[in-house]
Amino acid sequence: MTAPVFLADTAQLADAAGREGGTVVLEGPEGRHAVSVRRLRPGEEIVLTDGAGTGAHGTVTAVSGKDRLEVAVTSVRTETEPRPRITVVQALPKGDRGELAVETMTETGADAIVPWAASRCVTQWKGERGLKSLAKWRSTAREAGKQSRRLRFPDVAELATTSQVGELLREAALGVVLHEEGDLPLATAELPSDGGIVLVVGPEGGVSPQELTAFTEAGARTCRLGPSVLRTSTAGTAATALLLGRTGRWD
Repeated sequence: MTAPVFLADTAQLADAAGREGGTVVLEGPEGRHAVSVRRLRPGEEIVLTDGAGTGAHGTVTAVSGKDRLEVAVTSVRTETEPRPRITVVQALPKGDRGELAVETMTETGADAIVPWAASRCVTQWKGERGLKSLAKWRSTAREAGKQSRRLRFPDVAELATTSQVGELLREAALGVVLHEEGDLPLATAELPSDGGIVLVVGPEGGVSPQELTAFTEAGARTCRLGPSVLRTSTAGTAATALLLGRTGRWD
């Protein structure tokens, strides 16, 4: 099994990168998880990352208390931002399906996730509830990034309006609205070699005609995944996996 991943301070990783063989101290919530939950002990291997592409591989040299350990760095590497960048605009699902969507899209390899307040969403993010829901999505992405051994975690943006989603599509090298009546299979759509791909996943009730018009006027294509209709919480993951294979990012 590969070494577990934990978040570390960017400054410490930058310092370690400048002096390979240095020591990084992991403490606080991440240190507590490593010591008290994972029960890491001296001699075990570990990976530290800032979640922004820099990672340090090392060995635990000392453990103290319930939330502090020291790691001797053996190697440091930095991942460049992958191309093409894949952003999934996810309409707000019901219940905990939003966290499920974020978790699986992160594990699959999405680069950015944008929660979208579609007109047919049953769930509404307003006030304190909205802030808590966004915090849950970001926490889910962080934990899924660690679980899947990623060095670069996906960005989870603020809640977007339909107008803001239209701007994302307008700026993308390829904008796609997943739709069961799409005129083109996503498996055969022409893909850009660089720039960004933006995928829009509608809510349980579907993308409204007005929203679809706004998105196509912004340059988006309507594409279908296959003969079956996926839930809103799984469509983004399936589409991301398809694109990662087609773009060569899974080679």
